[in-house]
This record gives sequence, C-alpha cells and structure tokens, in this order.
Amino acid sequence: MSVTKEIPHKMNNTFETLLSRDGYLVYKTRGVSMEPMLRQNRDLVIIKVPASRLKKYDVAFYKRNEAYVLHRVIKVMPDHYLIRGDNTYALETVPDDAVLGVLTGFQRKGKEIDVTDPAYLWYVRVWDAIYPVRAFFFRCRRAAVKAARKLGILPALKKILRPDPEKRARHE
Repeated sequence: MSVTKEIPHKMNNTFETLLSRDGYLVYKTRGVSMEPMLRQNRDLVIIKVPASRLKKYDVAFYKRNEAYVLHRVIKVMPDHYLIRGDNTYALETVPDDAVLGVLTGFQRKGKEIDVTDPAYLWYVRVWDAIYPVRAFFFRCRRAAVKAARKLGILPALKKILRPDPEKRARHE
C-alpha cells in the first residue's frame, strides 16, 4: 500500500516535523501499493530518519508533490534511487533529498515485525525475484480488461469476479 498519506493543510505537525523532532514516526497505512506486505488501515508502520543512504530492498518514506509515499528501493544509484511499490509495476526515480525516512518495522494484528527479521527478508527477496511473473500477469489482466471493455462485458465480469466488499472485509 503505497502507504500514500496526504496531510491536511490545517495540521500543525507534518510528517517532516514529527521526524525531525522525534526521529521516528508511527502511523497507520493508507493505500494499496505496498500490498500484500502492508494492508490499508490495518497495519502500523514505524519510520525512522535514515542514518545513511538507503540500500536495496529498504522501504523509503518520501514526499511526491503533496503526498507521502512508502515504496521499496529496487536499485541504488549515485544520487537517487529506483523505487517501486510491492503492488505496482512502474519504477520511480527518487532523488536522495526527497527521502525523509526508512521503514524499520511494522505492526500487524498486535505483532511487531522488524525489517531485520529472517521471515521478512525472505519475503522481500522472493517478492522481488517473482516480479517478472507478477508483471506478466498484470499485463495479461490489463489486456483482458481492455478487451472486455471493448466487448461491453466489463460490468458483468466485475460483478462475477469481485465479491461484495462487505463479504471481503469479513474474511480479512
């Protein structure tokens, strides 16, 4: 979940203020670009000011226009990073000075998960390794939706393939 978070202009404490004052930030995620690792409105993320440059697989917390974004570093370049959400398929170029923090852990259902945990590290490496397969299926799905829209059957397919949101919420 891209954990994209917009802060209302009325709010006195922006994420930057909290990070510079406290050195860390804890908040509930919003957005779907970091699924399946982070779930919208369920998981708490722990962000800290980075002590040094980020490395591959770190999850960077940065600002894009007026939105705060939490996405994974795919490649470290001399003065920027190539970054992508776990549930997205486009790379972003993020300059060093746009990075405000780095994910150090998250909390799911009361359990804290540290980014140094072996199970987390296994997930990260597997998720990155299967990216080409995920991207292929994403392109296939996009082509199928385009064809269904052209044939005029997209609304019927959506009804069949997407269960009632209330039912889906009960299963999470």
